Amino acid sequence: MSKREGADTAPGGRKRRSSRRPRAASGVESGPPAPPAGQPGQPSGPPPGPPPGQPHGQPSGQPSGPHPGHSHGQPPGPQPGQPSGPQPGPQPEPGPQPSPPRRAGRRPGSRGGRPGAAPRFAKPLNVASILGWTALSALVPGAAHLRAGHRRTGLALLGAYGVLLLGALAFGLTRNKENIANLVGDDMLVTVITIAALSALCWFALLVTSYVTLNPNRLNQQGQIVSGIVVGVLCVIVMAPFAFAASTVMETRSTIHQIFRSATTDPDVAPIKEEDPWNGKERVNFLLVGGDAAGNRTGVRTDSMNVASVHIPTGNTVLFSLPRNLQHVRFPQTSPLHKQFPHGFMAELPNGGLLNEVWQYANDHPELMGGHNRGPRALMDAVGFTLNLKIDYYLLMNMYGFADLVDAIGGLRIRVDQDVKWGGTFGTAGTIKAGYRKLSGEEALWYGRSRVNSDDFSRMGRQRCVIGAFAQQATPNKILLNFNKIAGATKRLARTNIPKELLEPLVALGLKVKDAKITSIQFVPPEFWPGSADWAKIRRASAKAVDDSLKPRRVRTADVTASPGAPSAAPTATRTRAAVPSQTPTRNSQKSAQSLEELCGL
Repeated sequence: MSKREGADTAPGGRKRRSSRRPRAASGVESGPPAPPAGQPGQPSGPPPGPPPGQPHGQPSGQPSGPHPGHSHGQPPGPQPGQPSGPQPGPQPEPGPQPSPPRRAGRRPGSRGGRPGAAPRFAKPLNVASILGWTALSALVPGAAHLRAGHRRTGLALLGAYGVLLLGALAFGLTRNKENIANLVGDDMLVTVITIAALSALCWFALLVTSYVTLNPNRLNQQGQIVSGIVVGVLCVIVMAPFAFAASTVMETRSTIHQIFRSATTDPDVAPIKEEDPWNGKERVNFLLVGGDAAGNRTGVRTDSMNVASVHIPTGNTVLFSLPRNLQHVRFPQTSPLHKQFPHGFMAELPNGGLLNEVWQYANDHPELMGGHNRGPRALMDAVGFTLNLKIDYYLLMNMYGFADLVDAIGGLRIRVDQDVKWGGTFGTAGTIKAGYRKLSGEEALWYGRSRVNSDDFSRMGRQRCVIGAFAQQATPNKILLNFNKIAGATKRLARTNIPKELLEPLVALGLKVKDAKITSIQFVPPEFWPGSADWAKIRRASAKAVDDSLKPRRVRTADVTASPGAPSAAPTATRTRAAVPSQTPTRNSQKSAQSLEELCGL
């Protein structure tokens, strides 16, 4: 027995078991193991088939282990001096075999080789990655589903989101001023509320399903708790904008229903026709009343009275300012007070019968007016008869409510011609310095109300500048951003007879006015004396102001002189000088309507 044979066999002639046995190749059946050589009753020849790892046609008696001079795993050829036939004795162990081929049915990336198993993630998801993909789904719906391998669902969500974005973009690009007015209609407001509520629910469901799709059950218990809490907070954050939009629109609808009544409930208001809401008129007139109500006063004191006469086709507007101490105004024959005061309001009183007392007098005497709360109707009749205009609607705003509105839009920028002291005892609370100033709500209120070192007529001039500045600077974006504040102040402090059916065409008309020409005239001394008013002169001035408002706007140019053939010189900027006050800080000697840009430096 050779050394090799002795090393490979155990005592008793048994074969030593190798510590490492290679697997048999798939699909190749190995024959039964050969019995040890030398045992009685067993043939000592080769097994019926080739040993494992030996090619067919190779002599079975040739050893298959490694041999010097041959590469590893290559069966050696016949050795010199050794017969090529089968040899008795134990057979040597086969050498290392090539790796067996993969089993049929095992796919790359499967778990444990199980057929049909779900594919693994490229990288295991942890708490941060699950939260990141869930948050991304709030901006790009379907992202989490695509990451989890649900391609059809992810692509469907992403496509639906793209269609919604394109539809919203097309809707925004096709809107104009007339379409914006439709947004205040009751049907449109209900539609917006419904869409906002459904959008909030859809985004909530989207985040929850995205989180569940990412299979957070793979996380440990602490990770599941943390991720669940964060996703819940994220749902609330995503739903907040939709809830805010729905709340704002609901507040808008509530304000409209509280302030604007139906046309059928007011017998003095003509019915609104859908095809022609202005009933064929080219001009509509609004009485704007500023009430000076306070806790130590009873009733309504109409200290500020202006009429806005608007040309419907163009939006050109004339503001008529009437002094509160205009005495002994007349009433038309259709007014119930005409019979009571045929020669003027309280004409029997030499120092009484002021215009700001008409509203409260009518409310205090319902037997004369034929009903309660007829003060607005009496004042509209008196003002309309004075200007020879048909007053269609009125709007009453408390002065302190107006201050809230100014604060809501971020203040008003006004040119102050001279220092104005306000508040306290004889203006000791503060001073509004001359120059271009941005006034807060309180400052704008006192700028229009203060009579320290001035009079009622100069106060009227400042009030019309405040009204003009508000109309110019209350842009739609400021109103939308601060609508809850504006709606709250308006709901508490405004009264009007404008029907809600007229709201949509009124908004469209208001947008025209912002870009149109606004002129103003006030009936104050020395041209108009409120104690002994020339009613015919006031009517002539009113008619002229209306006619002038329809003329083209004058273009102001710089004072530049040039020869006829020479090119025109560029206009030079000139610094605006503050008006030098004489009797009052406003220009009270105007005989015709002038632009608010010239009067107030807007």
